[in-house]
Amino acid sequence: MLKLKRVYDDISTQDGKRILVDRVWPRGIKKEDLELDEWYKELAPSTELRKWFNHDVDKWKEFKEKYEEELKDKGDLIAEIRNDSDGHNVTLLYAAKDEHHNQAVVLKEIIDDK
Repeated sequence: MLKLKRVYDDISTQDGKRILVDRVWPRGIKKEDLELDEWYKELAPSTELRKWFNHDVDKWKEFKEKYEEELKDKGDLIAEIRNDSDGHNVTLLYAAKDEHHNQAVVLKEIIDDK
């Protein structure tokens, strides 16, 4: 099962494989404290797209479209996550404050839809 979680939330044994999907390391967290299995920077939005979006909810629909376009050539990593989550827990980690408007939400939708 594929789940989403902020990096600042408590770690749980129910998280399963933990994958960070941010391009930059989250503020205020030591690498050894996050207990990551993978860090897929390449699945994060491009720096240009991330800065343009700037977590502006009014830009959400356009952000999703642009980000989905960026993900079209990341099929191998997306397939890997899909395979890992088939019958096992996988948690996509992100740092954004907004739990409903961030790249991990879009990424999960794409993985779940395939």
